[in-house]
Amino acid sequence: MPAVFRHYWQVTKPGIIGGNLIATTGGFLLAAGGHAHTGLLAPTLAGIALVIASACVLNNCLDRDVDRLMVRTRERVLARGLMSPAAATAYAALLGIAGIAVLAAADNALAISIVLAGFAVYVGAYTAVMKRRSVYAPLVGSLAGAAPPLAGYCAVSGRFDAGALLLLLMFSLWQMPHFYAIAVYRLDDYVTAALPVLPVKKGVAATRRHIIAYILAFAAAALLLGIGGYAGGGYLAAAAACSLAWLGLAWAYRAGEAARWARRLFVCSLVTICALSAMMAIDSAPASVHVLVAYFRR
Repeated sequence: MPAVFRHYWQVTKPGIIGGNLIATTGGFLLAAGGHAHTGLLAPTLAGIALVIASACVLNNCLDRDVDRLMVRTRERVLARGLMSPAAATAYAALLGIAGIAVLAAADNALAISIVLAGFAVYVGAYTAVMKRRSVYAPLVGSLAGAAPPLAGYCAVSGRFDAGALLLLLMFSLWQMPHFYAIAVYRLDDYVTAALPVLPVKKGVAATRRHIIAYILAFAAAALLLGIGGYAGGGYLAAAAACSLAWLGLAWAYRAGEAARWARRLFVCSLVTICALSAMMAIDSAPASVHVLVAYFRR
């Protein structure tokens, strides 16, 4: 692949796009009761992927100065000056417009609004405003992380119901211990960049307490998705097992092993969300169950 095309590919953060599409598919098939609805699924995934790519390009553009200071990010395209901010902004605009056009042709207004809100929160509220100023930035940013699976769900259901609320809670709550694990693992980077993340401001011990609290809250939301009839017994068992394993790792912190502990937590968080997204798709309740749940909750 020619270098210029590789740069335009890398600046979209394809790994983040792929992870979000797994979650989007899980939310979509959860609402669809396991039915693929390929005529709707394909454009929903394509449109969301393009909008996420646009947001990631703008994130790279806005954060290029901070990225140069961090070992984890200093090789990014914009941090190295391999693409101009003007070119990146134009590219992001093209991706975003294309994504919204694809979504507008296939999806309902609610799903599109959720995607746009997620974009605004990630690029505007999180990256441009709060990331360098507030320890609460990840909490706001977590709402953007929940937007893709929520949009996938609402693309099928056409409404914001109890299942949508549980998805919003589940994916938002997952973001917090996932991010804190990265921040502890890369603590030196965040200190160098002077970013006000919790481990920098309060230390690893306080961050661990927050991680445990968020994992417990995540587990409650994830289990309620199955208990509430939106997913089956297989999903429920997976949610319980993954949550317990994640909680066990969080509890097993030993002084002097923060980086190793945080890396294991990070890996476990990825396994957890991918496994539960897959189980939503595989073991979602039949569409008839969703209709009955909605009827009795009216």
